[in-house]
Amino acid sequence: MSTVAELRAALPREGVGFVPTMGYLHRGHLALVERARRENPFVVVSIFVNPLQFGPGEDYHRYPRDLERDRALLQEAGVDLLFAPGVEEMYPEGFATRVQVEGPLTALWEGAVRPGHFQGVATVVARLFLLVQPQRAYFGEKDYQQLLVVRRMVRDLGFPVEVVGVPTVREEDGLALSSRNVYLSPETRKKAPVLYRALLAMREVALKGGSVAEALRAGEGVLAEVPEFRKDYLAIVHPETLLPLSDWVAGARGIVAGRFPEARLIDNLEVYP
Repeated sequence: MSTVAELRAALPREGVGFVPTMGYLHRGHLALVERARRENPFVVVSIFVNPLQFGPGEDYHRYPRDLERDRALLQEAGVDLLFAPGVEEMYPEGFATRVQVEGPLTALWEGAVRPGHFQGVATVVARLFLLVQPQRAYFGEKDYQQLLVVRRMVRDLGFPVEVVGVPTVREEDGLALSSRNVYLSPETRKKAPVLYRALLAMREVALKGGSVAEALRAGEGVLAEVPEFRKDYLAIVHPETLLPLSDWVAGARGIVAGRFPEARLIDNLEVYP
C-alpha cells in the first residue's frame, strides 16, 4: 500500500513491530524483519527513499530501487504489511516541519560530513512512528550513530516506542551489508573489507591491553594499506555519547567512514568489552 489512509485502515490497534527501510533489501534488512517477527504479532515494513536525508551531490536519484523484488522478499519473510509511499504522500504540499536532535550526537562524525542528514532522518522517522504507531521499531547497528539519534529523539519527545538495535550482518570477508555495496566494482569490492579489518585491528590492541592511542594507530595502519580509500574519520568513541575517548570505557566503539571511487562506506564495532 502507498497511502496514509490505506495504512491506517490496515493497522491493528496494538502489537506492531516496525522496520523502516529505504529498500533494495539485503540480509541485513531481513535480519531486522526476522527479529520483529519473533517479538511482535504484526510486522510492518516501510520502503521510502527519503529525500530529506540526502545532501547536495549525494546519491538520492541513483540510490538503488527495486520495489517488486523487495515486495517478494518481504512476502517470503512473512511481513504483514508493506508501506511504500511516494514523496508526495510522506511530505504533502506545504509540509514545513523538521525534527532536529541537537548536540554531539548529530554534530560529530556523520553529522559533520553530511550536514542536515540527521535532521532528515529524525523527521522521517518521527513521521513514520506517528503513522505506524509501533510498539517496537528495529534499526541495524551498522548505522550506529543513526540508532543513537533515533533513541534520543524517542526519549526526548516521549514516543511510546521501544527502539531495538540489531547487530550488523556481514559478508564472509567482514564487509558490512549495505544497499550501496551494489555500486562497488569487483576490484573495489575485494578491498572494501579494509574498514572492518581496521576495526578488528583496534579491537585486538584493546584486548591485549594497549591504549586508545595505540589502537587508533593500528587502525590507521590498516587503512593505509588501501590508498584508494579516502578516510572521512576513524575514531574510538563513547558508546552512548559518541564523544572521542582518550581512555577505555566499557563498550567503547570503533567507528570508520570514507570513500572509494564508487561509493562511500561506513562501519563500526565494539572494540573494548
